[in-house]
Order: sequence, then C-alpha cells, then structure tokens
Amino acid sequence: DEFIEKRVSGQLKVAPEHVSERVLGLMKKPTRASFEIFAERFAAASKRAGKEQYLVPYFISSHPGSGVDEMIELAVYLKRHGYRPRQVQDFIPAPMDIATCMYWTGLDPQTMKPVDTVRKLNDRKVQRALMQFFKPENWFAVHRALTEAGRQNLIGGGPQCLIPEHPPREALE
Repeated sequence: DEFIEKRVSGQLKVAPEHVSERVLGLMKKPTRASFEIFAERFAAASKRAGKEQYLVPYFISSHPGSGVDEMIELAVYLKRHGYRPRQVQDFIPAPMDIATCMYWTGLDPQTMKPVDTVRKLNDRKVQRALMQFFKPENWFAVHRALTEAGRQNLIGGGPQCLIPEHPPREALE
C-alpha cells in the first residue's frame, strides 16, 4: 500500500514477459498466476489510495521455447485483459544469459532437453504480429498464423476473436 501510494505516479511498468507456463519456466520467471495476483493487489491498493493508476506489462516475442501456439496464447491473454502493446520487444541473445545458451544450442542447459528456437526473420515477424493482433497491418500475418495453427475460432466477429473475418481496409492498403 505504501509503495502504491507514495512511489507510483500513474503507471507502473512490470515485466511478466509471457503467459505460457512452459515459456515462463524456461525464462525462470514466476507463474502467470503470480502476475495476476500482483495485478489484482495493485488495482486494490490503487483504489484504497484513491489513485487512478495503471500497470504497463512488458511482454517479449521469439524467446527460446516460444512458438506460434505460445504466442497465440499470449495474444488471447492480451485481448482478454485489454492490453494493447504499442511496442514489442523481440528476444535478442545477450552474453552470459541462459536464454542465449538455449538460443544457440537448442537445449535447456539445466535439463538438456530440446528447446525450439525461432531464428528466421519471417517467423519472428509473425510472433511480433500476434502480440499486436489489433493492428490492421498485421491482419494477414495473424490470419495465416491462426489458420495454420487450426485456431480459426479466433477469426471473426465474436468477443473472443483476435481479428475480423475479412481484412480491414487499412490492411488492404
């Protein structure tokens, strides 16, 4: 409560980075549930303080272990919770990082189990597009990814759908 009342000035940036439990495990991050508990506590503490404040979560694409299915899971989560990230951080291998080891070797160094890694530029673009499914210019990439993944249930006019059935005018232009 004290932190929310005295140290947050409207927005608090946090880094859950993903929602897939498998990817979070590879990242050595807490579970999705721990982020959701934090978000609920943040909202409640902000209300008690009489302040209108927002969480600004940071998510990442193309992390080792994150494939199209995991990015669709993230996109559905973003939609459900009303998050619309303006920027997308794409995974970049950094020295002395376990994720970099996974990226280069294709193995989790702690378990020695294989970890799929997105390396092709087009595959990385698809992951970024899925995080920003709401942008008209991403309609074709998202449509293709959802169709290939067998997730046509997320295409259409329903409240759970990520994109409309037909491309918006801006996508066609």
